[in-house]
Amino acid sequence: MGPEAFDYALPPEAIAQRPTARRGDARLMLADVHGPDGSRVELAARDIAAVLPPRALVVVNTSKVVPARAFGLRADGVRFELLVCEPAPGQGPGTRIRAWVRGGRRLRPGDRLEVGGRLRLRACAESDGRARWLEVEAGDVLKDLGEGGELPLPPYIDRRPEEEDLRRYQTVFAREEGSIAAPTAGLHFEPEVLAALDVAAVTLHVGPGTFVPMDVADVNEHRVDPERVTIDAGAAAQIEAARAEGRPIVAVGTTTVRALEGVAQAHRGAIVAEAASIDLVITPGFEFQVVTHLVTNFHLPRSSLLMLVCAFAGREPILAAYAEAIARGFRFYSYGDCMLVARAA
Repeated sequence: MGPEAFDYALPPEAIAQRPTARRGDARLMLADVHGPDGSRVELAARDIAAVLPPRALVVVNTSKVVPARAFGLRADGVRFELLVCEPAPGQGPGTRIRAWVRGGRRLRPGDRLEVGGRLRLRACAESDGRARWLEVEAGDVLKDLGEGGELPLPPYIDRRPEEEDLRRYQTVFAREEGSIAAPTAGLHFEPEVLAALDVAAVTLHVGPGTFVPMDVADVNEHRVDPERVTIDAGAAAQIEAARAEGRPIVAVGTTTVRALEGVAQAHRGAIVAEAASIDLVITPGFEFQVVTHLVTNFHLPRSSLLMLVCAFAGREPILAAYAEAIARGFRFYSYGDCMLVARAA
């Protein structure tokens, strides 16, 4: 199966450029993709607690977006735009980081870049796919990005980040810094909504692979860089207890699905306390072991995220729901609306 199986036409005006006035104002499509009539009901995102399956355990991703876009100045005055791929604690002098570098072909091994006055990087000879390796010579990557970096809004948002984005391109439950893109399904949840739910928290730090289109002839050949996952002992016990009781497991976002299913795949179906890297790409035919329901935004055509949702709930029902969402004026992508679907039998 090729990427064209996950294609659809989206009018540019359907791409949300800004968030709704309040998080819960976003529209929620309740898509009964497996029912006899494939009915789809529209609600507000803040009403989700009323339509989740009884006794559901809702699992969220607590990763926090880092201002991971920065500009490095070479001694000759040439400026390079950097997107740090895996910002993490401990990236100080002597460590190496990976970054997407705009205009990177002009960056020679040994070139030094000054980023924001304190962070200094030296270009290494090695590259890793789309990324270049850079050695940290001075500064602290996470701290200096936090003070002088720019929020890496997705490329389909046609504007520079603004003050509002510092708050709205983070979930209210974001805790652990490390993502270069928000786990966007979680953007719709307000504190009062979360208070009405039984919630478990995991962490998957979203890498730049979320932006990489599937440019392979067979989707099974698509690869993404590993992403860091952490599930603590309390969350693992909470999730396993819910599974043992036969309760629905609702993943908020595709990142949460990758975290749960990736850990289960590595541990014979069990969710255990884990701090690991996962490079799971979910393709049609994948056997889901943990997640029974999914809250998700509307994703890009030919993307691994749309493919995951189709693998979860069925390609034809999902693409039909997308077509109806477009016809009804739903807003797409990171700041757009969302849907709730159940796993295909």
